[in-house]
Amino acid sequence: MAWKFSTKAIHAGQEPEEVTGAVNVPIFQTSTYAQQGIGQHKGWEYSRTHNPTRAALETCIAALEGGTHGFAFSSGLAALDAVMRLLNPGDHVVAGDDMYGGSFRLFDKVIRKYGVEFTYVDFTNPENVKGALRDETRMIYAETPTNPMMKLCDLQAIGTIAQESGALLVVDNTFMTPYLQRPLEFGASIVLHSSTKYIGGHSDVIGGLLVTNKPELAEQIGFHQNSCGAIPGPQDCYLTLRSLKTLSVRMDRHCSNAQLIADYLSKNEEFRSVNYPGLESFPQHELAKRQMSGFGGMISADLGSLERAKAFCRSVHLFFFAESLGGVESLLCHPVSMTHGAVPVEVRERLGITEGLVRFSVGIEDVNDLIEDIESALEAVRAVEQKEATLDA
Repeated sequence: MAWKFSTKAIHAGQEPEEVTGAVNVPIFQTSTYAQQGIGQHKGWEYSRTHNPTRAALETCIAALEGGTHGFAFSSGLAALDAVMRLLNPGDHVVAGDDMYGGSFRLFDKVIRKYGVEFTYVDFTNPENVKGALRDETRMIYAETPTNPMMKLCDLQAIGTIAQESGALLVVDNTFMTPYLQRPLEFGASIVLHSSTKYIGGHSDVIGGLLVTNKPELAEQIGFHQNSCGAIPGPQDCYLTLRSLKTLSVRMDRHCSNAQLIADYLSKNEEFRSVNYPGLESFPQHELAKRQMSGFGGMISADLGSLERAKAFCRSVHLFFFAESLGGVESLLCHPVSMTHGAVPVEVRERLGITEGLVRFSVGIEDVNDLIEDIESALEAVRAVEQKEATLDA
């Protein structure tokens, strides 16, 4: 029987516990396991290598992404680091030019030192990806939507390019989650999540996840996971697995709230631009409808200047001004000073990551309360605009 998404989220890898019948996977808070004799054990030896709570989480995320193997890590960047360990000195990566600042920092300041080369191109045009390929290209790395500009890449087209070139397509699916987008279905080799975000969903746990449907990659990733040891503890795995059960319900609310707020922002003259795939005015709206089953909870918008952004950020109340995203509570971020500080200024300016840009992680509160909070904060922005107009006069 083929289970639907919400059923998988609650049941995949989560059979009732054998001894007591507990319907929740227990927190196996142990570092080691008693063995019956030399070479005799019950499948569990040491918790860096295997832990039943972690195994349940890994089974569940693999099922939700349509993969065969899942791996849990202590953070999203730890998961990305494990992906980069698939490469060797002299290998080449084609990566999107708009991505999370922490991913860029890992590539530029850490991985590059070990002889891996990177070329950054605009993934909105698949021909840019094809044109950047070399004989040494081993990996194509994509975020879609991107953080923070919400640009999309055509997963079907880039998946075909990857397959024809023999490169691995790795997709950061953090913004969409497997509920809204499943890159493996479009030819990706590996899907990555910062499970700190929507999968965890409650701003109470740090984690990362990888999923693949290729046994040879799974063997390598599993080796690096065990050898390098950046694994989550059983409590973190339990919290993440708990949150997966409600992922579809939460994402429906994130999407509906974000659509209404994006519509509101797009009609407000204080915002110079609004980036949200669900807007008909969004340049890649039709692509979003083809490869995503919803438009997500992330919006970025440009207020036009640093002073206006400052006024807005200090005047919101329901939107907590904080890094991260994807929790049930709404968050507001200023990418230039927070998440994207490691990105060179000239690159930020070219991408549109201006000092006036703010990023909304729309939560699941009552949407009318959230809109009222934004409207109240815009009064402070209007005061700045009036001051600027007076000075200009």
